[in-house]
Amino acid sequence: MRILMVGQGELAYYLARRLSARKHRVTVVIADHHEASALAQRLNVNTIAGDGTDMQVLDNGGARRADAVLALTPHDEDNLAICQMAKGMFGVPRTLALVNDPDNEEIFHQLQVSVAISATRILSTIFQEEAVFEQIAEIMALAEGKVAVSEVHLDAQSPALDRPLQDLDLPRDALIGGIIRQGHVIVPCGSTRLLAGDRLILIATAESLEAAMARLAGAQR
Repeated sequence: MRILMVGQGELAYYLARRLSARKHRVTVVIADHHEASALAQRLNVNTIAGDGTDMQVLDNGGARRADAVLALTPHDEDNLAICQMAKGMFGVPRTLALVNDPDNEEIFHQLQVSVAISATRILSTIFQEEAVFEQIAEIMALAEGKVAVSEVHLDAQSPALDRPLQDLDLPRDALIGGIIRQGHVIVPCGSTRLLAGDRLILIATAESLEAAMARLAGAQR
């Protein structure tokens, strides 16, 4: 898969490293020239120094051939503009945006950004449920604090549809901390069945994350 990422800092580095390790062809656009040069030295990925909201920069980064564009800047307005240009000007089939202010998340969905992720909203949802927090704390203790929190969107082809959670055979160090369904938050139990359109808050150790996502949404999703 060809992936064009616009971002900066450690988030861009770790995500580019992970995607590259999974054999995706990654290009990273970074505003700062020195940071772009440093990333190119740390990872075997293409880097471009420039403004990711500039259509020519996106074009130079391969937006016309990209399978996905990831907008991960600290500015929501920039992330939205990047995704809109990627889809509207270059026909990129899948866009993903980091939403820094959770109040903006619905706007991203209305403007047809494929995936809009608000870490603030995800974490606040988790902390609202004491029982869920106790489960998270237990996993963090087992994994010495190395835990990943991910949002997984289920579509009509997801293998986990209409199955009770207790029958999914998730890895031991993975759990579904919450389900967002039609704007409502559901705290799941073993008999809860998953539906197309559900957005899951998946909490897992680094070692269990990929296996858990595969059982929920399918391989390479």
